[in-house]
Amino acid sequence: MIRSLFPTVITLLLIFSSGYSEVDDSDEVTVETEQEESNIDIPYESPSPLDPKKVYFAEHFDDPDQFAKRWIKSQAKKEGISEDIAKYDGEWQVESAQKDSLVGDKGLVLKSKAKHAAIASSLLKPFIFDTKPLIVQYEVIFQDGQECGGAYLKLLTQDSPSKNLNNFHDKTPYSIMFGPDKCGNDHKLHFIFKHRNPINGSVEEKHCKKPKDRIEEVFSDKLPHLFTLVLYPDNTFEILIDNKVVNSGSLLEDFTPAVNPPKEIDDPNDKKPEDWDEREKIPDPDAVKPDDWDEDAPAQIVDESAVKPEGWLDNEPTHIFDPDAKKPEDWDSEMDGEWEPPLIDNPACKDAVGCGPWEPPLINNPDYKGMWRAPLIDNPNYKGKWRPRRIPNPEFFEDKHPFKMQTVTAVGFELWSMSKDIFFDNIIITDDISIANHWAVATFEKKKQKIAKDSESVIQKLATLTNDYPWLWGVYIIVLGIPVVFVLYLCCKPGSSASQNQEKEELRQAAQYKKTDETTEDVVEEEGKEEEEVEPENPEDDDREKNSGSDSEEEESEEKTEDQSPKGTGDGARKRKVRKE
Repeated sequence: MIRSLFPTVITLLLIFSSGYSEVDDSDEVTVETEQEESNIDIPYESPSPLDPKKVYFAEHFDDPDQFAKRWIKSQAKKEGISEDIAKYDGEWQVESAQKDSLVGDKGLVLKSKAKHAAIASSLLKPFIFDTKPLIVQYEVIFQDGQECGGAYLKLLTQDSPSKNLNNFHDKTPYSIMFGPDKCGNDHKLHFIFKHRNPINGSVEEKHCKKPKDRIEEVFSDKLPHLFTLVLYPDNTFEILIDNKVVNSGSLLEDFTPAVNPPKEIDDPNDKKPEDWDEREKIPDPDAVKPDDWDEDAPAQIVDESAVKPEGWLDNEPTHIFDPDAKKPEDWDSEMDGEWEPPLIDNPACKDAVGCGPWEPPLINNPDYKGMWRAPLIDNPNYKGKWRPRRIPNPEFFEDKHPFKMQTVTAVGFELWSMSKDIFFDNIIITDDISIANHWAVATFEKKKQKIAKDSESVIQKLATLTNDYPWLWGVYIIVLGIPVVFVLYLCCKPGSSASQNQEKEELRQAAQYKKTDETTEDVVEEEGKEEEEVEPENPEDDDREKNSGSDSEEEESEEKTEDQSPKGTGDGARKRKVRKE
């Protein structure tokens, strides 16, 4: 009974708690559905930059019309590959996330897989690398996981090829490439910048060191993740995932190859002299092999002291032909050769010490010394390890400000992936970290709240709601107190002693029946039925009934006595009726 009360209690708690979404000044409660409650608890509006003057690009993808005006899909072809896969024909769409999406929130989705895809948009104004920091931030959801492919963005440089975004491809010049990439077990978070050589004008990619923290979950958990790159004018940088720093360092020290070449290099025209001796040790030219040194002595010899064990079967081979083997019916002697049965272990050798010809074992030769070699001594002509002489590097330069990269005028995605439905959202490029943080609070943080709310258990939801509405404690006390009071009533009610007395009386009557010859209730009924069936054939039974009158009177007196007990009334009347019949 107590167990059956639990569903009722839980139902009452949910009725009093899950439906309350808002309480106004007059204590009126509005009941909302679960979906409506979720949307009201986490409202979403398309974000706006805190200070538009400090923003170079901001895209939330919530307005499909604005997206169509600002973004350009590439119509280029990739060079150096076959014609059928060279086109940038990957499919892009603006839509909501597949799960845990906020109402009205949309993003850019790469729908296709195993296809080249490129799309780009111009910045609101060029970003010049001078005295202000660069902050690049955007969200990614690998909605279908990631097998092999990237989700990085590129900041395109200000030159003629970058102005034609219809022809955006893998060779289009860029200043920075930033974002996640994976293939197999190689998980990367790219930060690549292109550095221009101040002497000859050549451009070279510089790759950031790998982050120390593990980033595998980003590609597999199918949740939104926020990627942030902060690049300061003092050449330092920070990389964050979900507002947590996972990598940091300096443009001058933590990139490969290094920004600045070495001041000196090995002279490519220098050659090692022919008489240069690099040997530290040489054989002693004065050493002589001793006269008793026998180089021909074997390493092992026969043990002359060995004795053949007793029971050794010299005449028994270790293996014999299988006597039960039969030649296969399809065996062709001309094609397969003469058939021989397979060999098996000799059963006679199973319990013997050994079989076959006995030979004494070999032992190490105490006189063995091996080949003689002269001992090594220090080389008097040793000059050390030869290295070419160092000369000034003719290509040396020192760039103390690699932060001053080529001006950026556009942003784009140029990708190839083996997984579909990669979701991009809320891209912002600014020179103020507070603006990027405010942008994340209005977008990414709300998504986290939505996910956390949807994953809450019933108990967590009750605790959260109780913190908002403390008066619910009174409801919980009342609802939980009902079964407690009921249980206490069942255990302590006044009628419990009377029921115990009734049980004792029933046990006493049962014991009395066992001491007498009276039949039980079921037996009496059967005998009564038999008497009714036999009555036409034995009319003399009526006389017997008359003669048993005295017995009946005694039974009736006993039945009257039993009638005084609380439960014997019905049983005595039924017995008397059966007897009369």
